[in-house]
Amino acid sequence: MLCLLALTASFTAASAQKTFNEMEQLTVNENVSTIITASEPIRMVDISTDSVAGDKPIENVVRIKPKSGHHHDGEVLGIVTIITERYRTQYALIYTHRIEEAVSDKEVELVERNAFHNPEVSMSTSDMVGYAMKVWNSPAHYRSTFTKKDKMTMRLNNIYVVGEYFFIDFSVENKTNLPFDIDELRVKLQDKKVEKSTNVQTIELKPALVLDRSVRFRNGYRNVIVLKKMTFPNDKVLTIELSEKQISGRTISLNLDYEDVLSADSFDTLLLHEN
Repeated sequence: MLCLLALTASFTAASAQKTFNEMEQLTVNENVSTIITASEPIRMVDISTDSVAGDKPIENVVRIKPKSGHHHDGEVLGIVTIITERYRTQYALIYTHRIEEAVSDKEVELVERNAFHNPEVSMSTSDMVGYAMKVWNSPAHYRSTFTKKDKMTMRLNNIYVVGEYFFIDFSVENKTNLPFDIDELRVKLQDKKVEKSTNVQTIELKPALVLDRSVRFRNGYRNVIVLKKMTFPNDKVLTIELSEKQISGRTISLNLDYEDVLSADSFDTLLLHEN
């Protein structure tokens, strides 16, 4: 029995390890950019050699290419390691003189993904999008928090709490005949009362997610932004600001008091049971 357990433990340890020869191999050439696309945002990329250049042009894409052609055909240049929110994968980079053999487009396959618990990620982007969609499709529970300007009304619809995040659902009603071309959506923490004699302290906040990336609306607009959970003093307000491109350059903003944030609903006890 002990021998069987030892053998099983040895096999498990061996199967959890991967040698260079067991990795997926990518043939690369200095005249071809190899694009590796992951199914979710990439949090870290490591290229084990200085002879290969690489960057991350967008959040789920890695681009690599040998810096020169001074290599032997079939030479092992190194290993690229990609870590996303929920998995990691590695590829061995093999040099080829023949451009037609170089891999130009590579998607990370399901069988190549090794499950990985990233301590910096408490909620994956795909889960965040799923929750935000449920919020976006839910009926509005807030009706008293709104701003009116230039024949437009910006209104808070819902605030939900999921784990370490606030999901803030808001909308804009445009009663003019002029479409609104969105320039920026900004979230700020700023002083509630602005005195002319004092400096206004404004802290720009970067949302973890903006659900709708639309750049234009005519009559109505609705969006859900996700913010890391926070506390702020009563003399501050959380401001959501939507600004328009020139020429008209309209701007409308919505201020949320800390009381609004404190009254946020628990997502799992309310929204998950709504149809």
